[in-house]
Amino acid sequence: MSKIKLLLDVVSDMRSLADSIQAVADVMAGNEPVETKEPTSTVKELEPNKKEITLEEVRAKLAEKSQAGLTAQVREIIQKYGGSKLSEVDPKHYADMLKDAEVLRNE
Repeated sequence: MSKIKLLLDVVSDMRSLADSIQAVADVMAGNEPVETKEPTSTVKELEPNKKEITLEEVRAKLAEKSQAGLTAQVREIIQKYGGSKLSEVDPKHYADMLKDAEVLRNE
């Protein structure tokens, strides 16, 4: 797991813990049951079985396609996802970029 993912998980757990502590404090103060709602989280949860794709994996696949004579198509994929070079592309697009690269063929 990446360090950022671990930190985001810790933040999420701390928010949940704070909500639970607040609920206990409210019950103790008012001595009446308190309805707790699901904590709203601003952290985007990843699918548990989905492997996070790295810049290095995308770079390797695109380099492979470029060496196979598909440099123009590789450049189009990068531009399609908002960059003039791979490092400018948002990591959320890496999976889609790999899918696009897989279907490239010499014609």
